[in-house]
Amino acid sequence: MTNITKNNFWILGLLFALASSVFTILVSNTYFFSDLRLQPYLFDAGVDSVGALICVALYFGCMSQGGKDGKTFRALVIMVSACFSANLAMLFTSDTADYISWNFALCMVSKFLDLFLTFYFYLYIRATLDFKGKLARWAEKGIPILLAAESLIVLSNILYPVTFSVSANGVYQYTETSWIEDIFLLTVSLITTILIVRSKSVLSQKAAALTFLLFPVFMYVFLGGTFGDAAQYGAALMSLIIVYCVIFNYNSGKLAATQTELNMATAIQEGMLPSIFPPFPEKREFDLYASMDPAKEVGGDFYDFFMIDEDHLGVVIADVSGKGIPAALYMMISKTIVQNTATLGIGPAEVLKRTNDSLCSQNTLEMFVTTWVGVLELSTGKLICSNAGHEYPAICRGDKFELLKDKHGFVLGGMEGMSYTEYEIQMHQGDKIFVYTDGVPEATNADHALFGTARMIDALNTNAAANPKEVLNNVRASVDQFVGIAEQFDDLTMLCLEYKGAQA
Repeated sequence: MTNITKNNFWILGLLFALASSVFTILVSNTYFFSDLRLQPYLFDAGVDSVGALICVALYFGCMSQGGKDGKTFRALVIMVSACFSANLAMLFTSDTADYISWNFALCMVSKFLDLFLTFYFYLYIRATLDFKGKLARWAEKGIPILLAAESLIVLSNILYPVTFSVSANGVYQYTETSWIEDIFLLTVSLITTILIVRSKSVLSQKAAALTFLLFPVFMYVFLGGTFGDAAQYGAALMSLIIVYCVIFNYNSGKLAATQTELNMATAIQEGMLPSIFPPFPEKREFDLYASMDPAKEVGGDFYDFFMIDEDHLGVVIADVSGKGIPAALYMMISKTIVQNTATLGIGPAEVLKRTNDSLCSQNTLEMFVTTWVGVLELSTGKLICSNAGHEYPAICRGDKFELLKDKHGFVLGGMEGMSYTEYEIQMHQGDKIFVYTDGVPEATNADHALFGTARMIDALNTNAAANPKEVLNNVRASVDQFVGIAEQFDDLTMLCLEYKGAQA
């Protein structure tokens, strides 16, 4: 079976639209000009052919439109394309006893296409415009039920001519109860019209949406069915083009404005993280390098390092729950509190305790942050650390990195009044400590396998004697090779500190 992923599923739609247009052109050129029986439908066939070609162009033009509304719009284009093909095929099989079964089947297909075309238009407008109120809530529940009921009515024609039949000589005939199949179309059209008018969207969007419901009516009134059903589908296609040009472009403008704001947020966030390396050139007791790659434009991870006094270096790495702008805002607050508290000269455990109490006091969003804090005494190499639910650090003594399974305290912002413990690491010349967020071990490849801490340690030991920047580059290269084409799921943040010994 062909392996089709969601990312390239749209290719099937494009191939269908192309096949539909090729079918309509070949059938119309091959038969409608040569078969006298089909001459009255020549204009109708021409509209089908041109419409199918336009569907290909429209589908190709909206392939970049993302989100649920984009998928629904492409489905609408595909259904209109199918309508043109079905209409052309029905013209070919009508008024002849040779294709009665085919004509009946195509009539069924055409009726289902009409139903789902109307339904999917409602779904698209609901996704793009602001529908609220009791009617919107009723429509969300009631319209699918109406669709199911109408589908059963259409299917019942297989057993008994409830709404239509095809005579022995291939002529389509309405029944006395044919009006039943219009209940869904009229009800959904009326409800959708009311919802569009009552929505809080801009006037241009409302007008564009209403064309889908009004154009087919105007087309039928003014042309009087000259081009048959093809005219109605042509009007629907014309409306989709207007909808695409107005609603999609309007939303694209809003997205562009949002992207500008996200770019500004990214710049602000990057500006808050130390980015000059080496950070303190005059301090030769240590070397340090850090990096942060957010999964989105802005992320919730952060690192920090700062001189508490002339002999003490503070190091922090943290991971905020969630992603995107909320996590980024919480990250900025957490980072500021941690740094301001640490510069008071208190121990890492007390830093975490005070930060936790501050975050809990106004944590209305119920977010939390895992944090590791270390304070290195440059003159002795003594590193005092405390861990609030963060990942285990990795320590390199000599030529090999190993995980240090330190004791974890509770996450920051989770519960007020928590206390934290400290532990001491005696750093010697050349020793390194590597801290990171869960985006490293939880990096996922296309097969949904995790990178894991074992691969991380192997990557660290590729060249454990390397300087901190090269250590991070080795890990990142290993992660990238493992992940391959898979999308980055979580923020990926790393920091490596090397102690070079006290300076005389």
